[in-house]
Amino acid sequence: MIKYFLYAILFTFSFSAAFAQMTRREYIEKYQVLAINEMNRSGIPASIKMAQACLESANGNSELSKKSNNHFGIKCKSTWTGKTVKHDDDEKDECFRKYNSVEESYIDHTNFLVSSPRYFSLFQLNPDDYVGWAHGLKKAGYATAPDYAQLLIKIIEENQLYRLDYRASNDQMIVAAPPINSKNISASLSINPFQTRQVTLRNQLKSVVAKTGDTYEIIAQEMGIKVWELYRFNDQPSGYQPQNNEVVYIQAKHRRAKKGVLSHKVEPLETMHYISQLYGIKLKRLYKENRMRFGEQPQTEEIIYLR
Repeated sequence: MIKYFLYAILFTFSFSAAFAQMTRREYIEKYQVLAINEMNRSGIPASIKMAQACLESANGNSELSKKSNNHFGIKCKSTWTGKTVKHDDDEKDECFRKYNSVEESYIDHTNFLVSSPRYFSLFQLNPDDYVGWAHGLKKAGYATAPDYAQLLIKIIEENQLYRLDYRASNDQMIVAAPPINSKNISASLSINPFQTRQVTLRNQLKSVVAKTGDTYEIIAQEMGIKVWELYRFNDQPSGYQPQNNEVVYIQAKHRRAKKGVLSHKVEPLETMHYISQLYGIKLKRLYKENRMRFGEQPQTEEIIYLR
């Protein structure tokens, strides 16, 4: 009797897991970086792309999105040469595009809008004009629903998706990896499946290079770490935005320079923060090592001790 009871519980759990629905918040957290990346590539507001994806894919729960990774409801059209799938929409067994991944769907959505003359006028709008984009998509015939524009605007405003247009988010874009059966690798590893940044070692510390338009928030999302950690790792105040080609450490800096590197001779315009980043040393520790008041800056040709 107990055995059958356990089987019943296991079946119920498996059935529930198989039909678990992703919430809108979960969907946004999972795919927001894709929307931002495509905005950087094309100028399509990330808020609009995210809202369309939420609406067209039912937050990733629709039959079409699950069986074909089609998150924007794009039909085959005469120009499509990729995989296809049949799906009931305005008519029975209509032809829809099928993708190998969700990322491909987001990329093709961008290409679809950019390559079609009917959407050209939208790219003349301000990049943060999500209201104009919503009405423009409806006017251009993207969807037949009469309230399509209003639905997009509602999703954007209820979920503050307009923050994405400024490359900002309240949540981290990280996805838990499956358990790793190795005693040498942590099973709690988190990864970002869309990460494209090259991580390099500087001063024996992991770092990346900021690009034009980057913020600490988007870098943190892509690297799967907390935004406040980036500010702390790089000794920067809240709200600071990195410059193009600026080195950004993605782990805590050292208490002192490596062995054999004892001091630094200050060049014109160099600051204590610059020196701390140059050698990968915590800024407060560098001040303490040189018995200087925090915020005080060195003089040209002054010797700053690193150990």
